[in-house]
Amino acid sequence: MIVVRELLPSDRAVWEDLFRAYIDFYRRVEPAEMYDRAWEEFRADTRLHALGASLDGRLVGITHFLVHASTSAPDTDVCYLQDLFTAPDVRGRGVARALIEAVTDRARARGCGRVYWNTHESNSTARRLYDKVAENRGFIRYQIELSR
Repeated sequence: MIVVRELLPSDRAVWEDLFRAYIDFYRRVEPAEMYDRAWEEFRADTRLHALGASLDGRLVGITHFLVHASTSAPDTDVCYLQDLFTAPDVRGRGVARALIEAVTDRARARGCGRVYWNTHESNSTARRLYDKVAENRGFIRYQIELSR
């Protein structure tokens, strides 16, 4: 049975392992401080939010999300599902779907008008699920990296 819940202090090590695997998947390298800062933000649960999914008592999936204003929906906030990752050995068992549903439920409860996210075009495994639970509106993402 999949249980989606807020992360507990005791989840820190497993959460970081899952988050590092997510960062590795996208061929990025982040300093240790980034993980510490993210964890602190998730524990505060004010600007950034995190949920974990457990299967048979084991934390096997994480998602990070935030709510923000939108110029195209000025009367309602929107929810950006920023990160979503499940342990490779449990993929296809409904963990990612459960996490998406939990974020959607939270966003709905906060009065958000929509939930949205990005993924890489080559992420075919995730896209098979995303095509079932959401609409691909065809946007292409551009970004400018700013020095830190």
